[in-house]
Amino acid sequence: MNSAAQKEYMAKTQRSREFSAEAKKVMPGGVTANIKSFDPYPAIMKKGKGAWLYDVDGNEYIDYLLSYGALMLGHGHPVVKKAIHNQMEEDGTNLFGTPHHLEIEMGKKLQELYPSMELLRYTNSGTEATLLSIRIAKAYTGKQKIAKFEGHYHGGYNEVLLSVNPPVHEAGPESEPKAVPESKGLEAFHEESTIVLPFNDLEAAAEILSYRKDELAAVMLEPVQGGFIPAEQSFMEGLRKITEEMDILLIFDEVKTGFRLGLGGAQEMYRVKPDMTALGKVVGGGFPVGMVGGRKDVMMVTAPAASSDVFDASQSTKSNAKDVLFHSGTYNGHPTILAAGLATIRHLEQELNHVYEVTERLKNGITDLFAQHGISIKTVGKGSIFNVVITEQEEIKNYRQLQQADFALRKEIDFRLLAEGIYTKPLNRYSVSTVHGEKEVNRTLNAYEKVLEQIFRK
Repeated sequence: MNSAAQKEYMAKTQRSREFSAEAKKVMPGGVTANIKSFDPYPAIMKKGKGAWLYDVDGNEYIDYLLSYGALMLGHGHPVVKKAIHNQMEEDGTNLFGTPHHLEIEMGKKLQELYPSMELLRYTNSGTEATLLSIRIAKAYTGKQKIAKFEGHYHGGYNEVLLSVNPPVHEAGPESEPKAVPESKGLEAFHEESTIVLPFNDLEAAAEILSYRKDELAAVMLEPVQGGFIPAEQSFMEGLRKITEEMDILLIFDEVKTGFRLGLGGAQEMYRVKPDMTALGKVVGGGFPVGMVGGRKDVMMVTAPAASSDVFDASQSTKSNAKDVLFHSGTYNGHPTILAAGLATIRHLEQELNHVYEVTERLKNGITDLFAQHGISIKTVGKGSIFNVVITEQEEIKNYRQLQQADFALRKEIDFRLLAEGIYTKPLNRYSVSTVHGEKEVNRTLNAYEKVLEQIFRK
């Protein structure tokens, strides 16, 4: 379906259309990550600078996607560039393949901001971080099933690629959701080994957990679903209490919320201490990174033991590597990335309040413009992330309530905004950076005003 808004988008992005056709000769569907695709085709970007993106057709956009929230300092920030240059100049290499000082420096900074991370390990993405956290939980508890919440995304691997965005008619009762596969190629047993819970419904979640407690190694959740639907305080406190009583580890996936709700993430805001935390996105300064940290006794299962290495050829006849949790990676703790991440954190320590002020002004302005046309919306979110949800509901607390929003109208608005130079992937959340300011907010609100007038004067 090509609406008038999509046709206008296509008229302004002819070269992107040509590039997309060419890309399909190289990559399946023309993309190397499904999330980068949207109909009729994605805009192909040529340059990014500050809060702005520039496509191959010469169009400029204020960027609110920000690489799905990762670029909290915007594109090509000078402090990140300087940190990268200094690291390579001073260390003489961009990869040691050995332990190095920045692993300790970053680790101490994370322990300062996230006290729950008593010990930590580095990975190369948020997905790897959540994947490792599950392996750790199973190794520590000796139990083999996990629980996640409906509507929550933890990465593109088999154990958690269930009930992220399920058709409601297939998803079972709201209080007892079914595990619905989100991809081809998933083994059927994951539908049994991954238990799906209802978000922000403590009573229903507790009942399921009580029934499954002897099977469950961990409960993993996004404290703020999708980065914008926050858990209720009582839900977070209750979930922490229940998991402790039932001997189930509690894992916070803070890949989206880390540094965006506060320097200490959602756990700082809720004052709830998880057993493990997964981080990524912002903390890489625009580079691929992840971290898993948590209780010392839990994390120690990853510590290498003498004569227990899967790569130790001398153990070929008497290996006990299976008795130790294996975790490795050539690029884990990459020095250049940790330098960029540390520079990002230090800059955010000075600029975080500015980001929140800009975000609130943008949210309030968008809400006011819709209200002028008699349209009820909610700018759902905390910190520097939010989403525009067109709904008359009083609150959005979970996936099922979100599904009652007017996605068709939101999509039309998003395509019209693309034509006006406001960029986020249609239907996606908004993220704000340190380099968004008065100029960007004013231009965004002017674009919204124009688009809403175009739509509602009909």
